[in-house]
Amino acid sequence: MAAKFYLLTDSPCDFSQEQVDAAGIGIFHFTYAEPGKPDGMQGTDDLFESITAHEFYEQIRGGACPMTSQPSQLEFEEAWREAAKRDMPTVYLCFTAALSGCYDGAVMALERVKEELGADNVPVHIVDTKLPSTPQHLFIHEAIRQRDKGLTAEEMVKWAEEARYYVQTLFMVDDLTALHRGGRLPKSVAVIGGALDVKPLLSINLDGGLEMVGITRGRKKGIKKLASNYVKNHNTDLFSNMVAIGNADCPEDAERLLSIIRKDDDAVIPLLPTIGPTIGCHVGAGMISCCFWGEDRRGGSSISDRIAAKVKGA
Repeated sequence: MAAKFYLLTDSPCDFSQEQVDAAGIGIFHFTYAEPGKPDGMQGTDDLFESITAHEFYEQIRGGACPMTSQPSQLEFEEAWREAAKRDMPTVYLCFTAALSGCYDGAVMALERVKEELGADNVPVHIVDTKLPSTPQHLFIHEAIRQRDKGLTAEEMVKWAEEARYYVQTLFMVDDLTALHRGGRLPKSVAVIGGALDVKPLLSINLDGGLEMVGITRGRKKGIKKLASNYVKNHNTDLFSNMVAIGNADCPEDAERLLSIIRKDDDAVIPLLPTIGPTIGCHVGAGMISCCFWGEDRRGGSSISDRIAAKVKGA
């Protein structure tokens, strides 16, 4: 079935270029560089086309501390002008606004282009997925499937705004220093993570930000907890029995996690993305994540949080 809209997302979804080409989607690319170091590590998150994952993470292991930048306003404006020329609407499923200004930048650029060309002449829809990296990878895979089943642009927006709350994720990193340095986690959490080989387990909250949800001692136990979380909480009735297992240059651990999951669910369909440069700059080498479809995460929120969500949606 022919697509009824053009789908856009961004490089932190950790697709490969081959997957992007096969799906016929567009990608906004983040960039990275070491502040104050003209000769330091820098590049474009081009889905590991110009540098391998191992080469990238070896530089991180060697002490490189790059920071990331979202697409520029000029890139967004050019994309929205191109969208105005297209013979179908455009839907942009954007990296979580809680960790980047990408969503706000895209919206501001769209407002300017609509003023320039007329609102009715720029059929662009922007959705904050409230998801990064591996969760976003899983989400975009399903969005492509729903597009191919015939959803319209308006239907995709409604689907995305609801489906994002059914993505479950748990991940473990080796070193929380980078997350603290980038402002993603408080120093106290980073200190805990470095003590006594304690590995904090993190997740994505309802707003799309990071939160620590537990701890474990050592990687092997952490991997078992990731597997246990999938076994206990996945729901194949909702969308599919896919599991997305992301790794930051530790593919053996990803395979180990998958083998544990398969002992309980031999029908699982794995997606094994490599965590790209945008997220890799903030989590360092060794991150491993496990994401899947489960129950509505809003069901576990407090009464106060649910009231706040309604107020924001009013």
